[in-house]
Amino acid sequence: MRANMRNLYLIPYSLWILLFVIAPVVLIAYYSFFDVEGQFTLANYAKFFTPVYLQMTLSSFWYALLITFFTLLIAYPTAYLLTRTKHKQLWLLLIILPTWINLLLKAYAFLGLFGTYGTVNSFLDFVGIGAKQILFTDFSFVFVAVYIFIPFMILPIYNALEEMNPTLIDASRDLGASAWTSFRRVVFPLTLSGVVAGCQAVFIPSLSLFMITRLIAGNRVITLGTAIEQHFLVTQDWGMGATIAVFLILAMALVMIVSGGRGRVIR
Repeated sequence: MRANMRNLYLIPYSLWILLFVIAPVVLIAYYSFFDVEGQFTLANYAKFFTPVYLQMTLSSFWYALLITFFTLLIAYPTAYLLTRTKHKQLWLLLIILPTWINLLLKAYAFLGLFGTYGTVNSFLDFVGIGAKQILFTDFSFVFVAVYIFIPFMILPIYNALEEMNPTLIDASRDLGASAWTSFRRVVFPLTLSGVVAGCQAVFIPSLSLFMITRLIAGNRVITLGTAIEQHFLVTQDWGMGATIAVFLILAMALVMIVSGGRGRVIR
């Protein structure tokens, strides 16, 4: 009876996975075998391995790595400090709150901040540095992306730090280890599973960013996500757009498999 009830509960979950995960992936793979005129072809896959798209793929991975690195650089100390402050839940709520705001609204907010007559340039003028071209640069793109993804890096690291036994740090200090050695040999290895989960949550969506590249970077940053948008909405070449999406899905799956395996080894 209990087994039958469990199988019954699996039906909505299975339907959701089938309709909103498997079916879209199958459709993307299907469209990738057709050209603009609707004729079956393998030319899309051959075209993907041309220098233009390979350069775009490298660029996507490079920016995703940069975003993940800077997000981790900010998120780990923040999560570490959170575990040692009072009112942890309040601080966590304040960190999570920006994720409730629509991404488009946040992007437009940064347009106002980084614009020629925006808040940042007004401040630079005030201190005598003078206005700078901040918007439509690599810096603005990476900065905004890091801001958006920081909560998704902080939370898993914070959870890993909270689950760690604090007496292990005391033991390492009693044995003569310095604060840096205790962090390097005890704290960081024990929280590496949280770091891996955070990196997954940041790196994978960073590969397919397209709205930020258009609004904040002004198309100076071209990624696979931007190319997919262009092919589906501008050139109407759904076949090429689907082909890029297929390789992007494969890349994301590979990242999850490799990092997931690494996470199991750590645990």
